[in-house]
Amino acid sequence: MLRADPSLLRHLVERCETLRRRTASGGSAQAMRQLEDATYTLCVITGTRQLDTALYVARQQLADAMKREQPLRR
Repeated sequence: MLRADPSLLRHLVERCETLRRRTASGGSAQAMRQLEDATYTLCVITGTRQLDTALYVARQQLADAMKREQPLRR
């Protein structure tokens, strides 16, 4: 299975979370469109259809990437 670059995933997760908070507190129509765009991108990259699921999968992939980058020390 293909996986997105961790830095891209991290950026999209942060963007979606920021825009979600902004729109929840009465954000503009522009913020809503930006959230829809970021959500679409994150869903495509993670192979999901809903933002909550995409965020979960992205976080799992980021955690896996961290494990691969840091070998266990003895």
